[in-house]
Amino acid sequence: MSSRLPAAAAACFLALVCASPAGAQLVVSANDGKAVLRDGVNVVPSPPAPDTVTILDASVTPPRVVAELEVPSSVIGPPQNVAVHPGGSLVAVASAVRLDPSDPTKTTDDDRVTIIDIGSRPPVVVTTLRAGRMASGASFSPGGDLLLVANRGEGTVSVFHVDGRTITEAGKVDLKASQSAPSHVAFTPDGRRALVTRNDDHLVSVLEVDGRTVSYGGQDIVAGLKPYGMEITADGSRAIVANVGSGSTGSVDTVAVIDLRLDPPRTVDYVTVGVVPEAVALSPDNRYVAVTVMNGTNAPPSSAIYNDFGRLRIYALDGTTLRPVTEARIGRWCQGVAWSSDRAVLAQCMTEREIQVFTFDGSTLTPAGSVPVSGGPAGIGVMR
Repeated sequence: MSSRLPAAAAACFLALVCASPAGAQLVVSANDGKAVLRDGVNVVPSPPAPDTVTILDASVTPPRVVAELEVPSSVIGPPQNVAVHPGGSLVAVASAVRLDPSDPTKTTDDDRVTIIDIGSRPPVVVTTLRAGRMASGASFSPGGDLLLVANRGEGTVSVFHVDGRTITEAGKVDLKASQSAPSHVAFTPDGRRALVTRNDDHLVSVLEVDGRTVSYGGQDIVAGLKPYGMEITADGSRAIVANVGSGSTGSVDTVAVIDLRLDPPRTVDYVTVGVVPEAVALSPDNRYVAVTVMNGTNAPPSSAIYNDFGRLRIYALDGTTLRPVTEARIGRWCQGVAWSSDRAVLAQCMTEREIQVFTFDGSTLTPAGSVPVSGGPAGIGVMR
């Protein structure tokens, strides 16, 4: 792995890390250099580019690039493979697939999780961890002493202990279903539970967290067809789950609201959002949910379900109900979505190889530029 940081960007980054928390906000984009769509099929380009991580200063609109490192990443898996430590310095990036060493025109399963110190000057790779097959969604605990990684290819969740910059493997949680395709894992704010989306058997599992011990007692929630991306509100009362469904049919899909205050927790509402809601993101004030909708952009152009644009949709979260507010057209094969503030939304678009930026005034999305990145942006995290 290498770090690429021009002198001007290095000076900018030094200024950022020395700034007050209110003065700068960093966004981390994980970019896949080995994936392009050809006639609706994900293939390796010739030649493939390195996977990268781009660090952006989001205190300006559109954000500006301040650093870039070569780090393994993948568009396979939900675009929540970037986890930011609550201390604000460490970032974990999971990689579900890599180039096949025996045939670099193909990919094979990966298990790497790269730890980056974005507080270093310039940012540096600290270590590379090994999770399980197809390491996908990742999250640090609210207290910062645990890192969980969903292993999509083996039905487990990897557990790591975090002690400063030292991160050690601490076993795996077996979901008792090897074909369940756990895709993302997220902690509740009190750190006592974590939820895991299971893409292939249509469940969300509840993990119990006791100190540094993580266990699965068999408690599951039915959230919809192929739950994938997920966010949990800051008060721990609700989980928002993107159900990607069967995108090849062109049928509309849903986003679910799970009420975590109920015993047992269960799904209490759905909203229909369009074809393949790839990602969901709560605004910092938890009043709104942003959704990137694939909208057929990943289908073959000859297909009846093909569209040449995706959709960015905003919903108001009123209790346990999602109410449509506004939407905007975005690019194709779009992945992650994030709020850099209560009034700015970033959408990662793979085909265009850029992050598309919008401002939001409570009722309308307004285009505010774009940020080109190296590779296809496929995972995103925000340092708050």
